[in-house]
Amino acid sequence: MNKYLIVAGIIAFIFLVFYRIKNTVVADSNSVKEKLQNGAKVFDVRTVEEFQSGHYPGAVNIPIDQISKRIEEFGDKSRPIIVYCASGGRSSSARGVLLSFGYTDVTNAGGLSSMPK
Repeated sequence: MNKYLIVAGIIAFIFLVFYRIKNTVVADSNSVKEKLQNGAKVFDVRTVEEFQSGHYPGAVNIPIDQISKRIEEFGDKSRPIIVYCASGGRSSSARGVLLSFGYTDVTNAGGLSSMPK
């Protein structure tokens, strides 16, 4: 019986990992550039330490675990917002949180290295 529970747990874990990867939708660089040209506000959702080690020019650092507490800093809910992190996972989660708060134009740019130069 325990062997079956372990196998079921492993299968569930693998499913969740692939589900998260599949749902980490990252915008293409052209749409990110277009959003920036149209006045999008850029948010870095990495930790303060990661942000201090290098970030996109003009980006505001609001770590993923502080979004709910600092929601007013995102401003107008209809203004275009771009979020990024290190690889796209946290920014995908941040996008979901912002959409749940009623923000209507939130783009996941993926990782810092994916941001336009």
